[in-house]
Amino acid sequence: MPSDDAQTIALKALTFVLADDDTRRRFVGRTGLDGESLRAQAGEDAFLGGVLDFLLADEALLLRFCEASDLTPEAPCRARAALPGATPEW
Repeated sequence: MPSDDAQTIALKALTFVLADDDTRRRFVGRTGLDGESLRAQAGEDAFLGGVLDFLLADEALLLRFCEASDLTPEAPCRARAALPGATPEW
């Protein structure tokens, strides 16, 4: 998957994660980032990969995101593989 496509999917995932109060709290709790830090890092590929890691770690969340974004569940996996820090299973 081209890097631009991977970034687009990851940015959609970030928007999806931040739109739900409970999911946003879990994400912020795991990352420890505040709003300013989130905004500052939102354009960085490594951070976007971390957003996809968070999403891929929760199958129910992944499926909700894919349904809301009209994506197959494989699309975020392929996007993750195209961004820095991907592990071999992606």
